[in-house]
Amino acid sequence: MVIIRKEIVDEVKKLTKNVGQILLKNFNLAKQNHAEFKSRHEIVTGADILAEKIILKKLKSLTPTWRIISEETGDNKKQSDFIWTVDPLDGTTNFYMGNPLFAVQIALVYKNEIILSFIYSPLIKEFYFSQKGKGAYLNGKKIHVSKKDMKSALLTYCHGTTRSDTKKALKIYQYYKIKSFDIRQIGSAALEFAWVARGRTDCYISPGIRIWDIAPGALLVKEAGGKVYDFKGRPWQLFKSQTAFAGNGVVDKSILNFLKEI
Repeated sequence: MVIIRKEIVDEVKKLTKNVGQILLKNFNLAKQNHAEFKSRHEIVTGADILAEKIILKKLKSLTPTWRIISEETGDNKKQSDFIWTVDPLDGTTNFYMGNPLFAVQIALVYKNEIILSFIYSPLIKEFYFSQKGKGAYLNGKKIHVSKKDMKSALLTYCHGTTRSDTKKALKIYQYYKIKSFDIRQIGSAALEFAWVARGRTDCYISPGIRIWDIAPGALLVKEAGGKVYDFKGRPWQLFKSQTAFAGNGVVDKSILNFLKEI
């Protein structure tokens, strides 16, 4: 396994937290921030742009030859075995409406394997970190997925990225709102993955994904003892899988049996 210099890890931890604090300062001004609709269900604010500029500047300084894929700026297309994925403000709609459930998230990929993840939700003061093969942590303490079964499981889901995804999400919600203890949409993939990893919820379902949304959380869940699949029940693969299901290992089979049919 590749060894990443400690100073790089430490600097990106610091960066993630610093950007989170900048988002927090802008939080109460979110309604005044200029916002544009990227799609029917997605907006971008001035805070997204500001946070991304700060992150990209630092990552380019730390690792100038590495590839970066970022939500707002896109792909710098550099030829490298190393790829940073950047979501400067995950949960933009939550942020814009004054909902505290938003986060900054960054992941590092090496040869198509996620090896580092950083997620920070500043208003609820939760910093998640994971390194491949070394476990998952919340505020420096090791975390693990839950052991709940379907009788008491709390499910979360996302509406995805396309109209077709949304139709699948509605089927998922309708079925499990009746069949399970509860199912909810939190509005931040970073936190939906993180909460599975820490055992606060028991699974996360997304019928449509983008790399910057899922890479940090996928590693976090795996390192916390969970599993991440596509809707066919195959191990989730970066750049290949178009759907995602993260589970605690107990509810997985039952939910995947349903997802395979939608």
